[in-house]
Amino acid sequence: MTSGRVLAAGDEFVSSELLERALRDQLGDGPEIRTLDLPWPTTPWSEVAEVVEAAGDEDTMIAALDGVQAAVTHLAPFTARVFAHAPDLRLVVVSRGGPVNVNLRAATDAGVLVCYAPGRNANAAAEFAVGLILATCRNIATGHTELAGRHWPGHYFRYESAGFELRDSTVGLVGYGAIGALVGRLLAAFGARVLAYDPKAAPEAFGPEAEQVDDLGELLARSRVVSLHARLTPETRNLIAAAEIAQMPSGSVLINTARGGLLDYEALCDALDEGRLAGAGIDVFPEEPPPPGSRLFSTRRLVMAPHIAGCSREVAQRAARICADEVARWAEGRPPASPANPDVLRT
Repeated sequence: MTSGRVLAAGDEFVSSELLERALRDQLGDGPEIRTLDLPWPTTPWSEVAEVVEAAGDEDTMIAALDGVQAAVTHLAPFTARVFAHAPDLRLVVVSRGGPVNVNLRAATDAGVLVCYAPGRNANAAAEFAVGLILATCRNIATGHTELAGRHWPGHYFRYESAGFELRDSTVGLVGYGAIGALVGRLLAAFGARVLAYDPKAAPEAFGPEAEQVDDLGELLARSRVVSLHARLTPETRNLIAAAEIAQMPSGSVLINTARGGLLDYEALCDALDEGRLAGAGIDVFPEEPPPPGSRLFSTRRLVMAPHIAGCSREVAQRAARICADEVARWAEGRPPASPANPDVLRT
């Protein structure tokens, strides 16, 4: 790309500096790169017009896109109104596993190709899921909380309060895509028996480290730990509710690092308060951040993290490189690696 204008709309995680550096590595000094800094996560993401999980506003984007042919971003909102006011735009690349901050129909109608970055945070999310399992099963997080409160928690050496090891434990994975499969390999290295349930996965997706289970109820009944890694769709919303939790063995552990909507959190709190579950670890919530009066804050044996499973420095760097590579492919007339609206390519 020897000329033209590219917008790098970064934020405090995938910064405009990272995006610009990756673009220069791919495109050289030819195109003009305009940068825009968005205030996420200092300012939480939100709905912007018809798109979700977005940072910034439509007017700022319209001004920044003046004369721009290609834009790369993490969270900037690309709404129907934005596309209507960006006549030169031909490519948007979102450095996320799904471009939920882009109106894909409006992009397609405007003839704008949208690409995204599947798998950019798979390793980070998999490592974090295993870490959350360990923190929950071995009382790491709850032990820290008590000790930080200047109380020596000697009760963890009582047999009924002691944690359990992953070795020889059965761990059930609900969802076996890129992240779930990595979690399975990591758990297998601990010596765990891994079960995996994913009705949308091809049979060849299940390697030797995981036993494919076709029935969710069977996986729940056999697992000492259940970890959620499914995508949130209308079919999977509240996939794990009171009836499903009741199928888990007494004293088992439930982990959710996928999406808050997969799990009925009232049912989870009930199971923890009643002692049917030994513990739970969650990194995602039905509402983020949870409201101050949420029952989650008063439920015992619950380990919580603020939706950071997919957050690492390597993820931000990898995301910037993926974006820049897609711009280079577009500039050179090569097929995109991950198009979200491939119908644009056929028009």
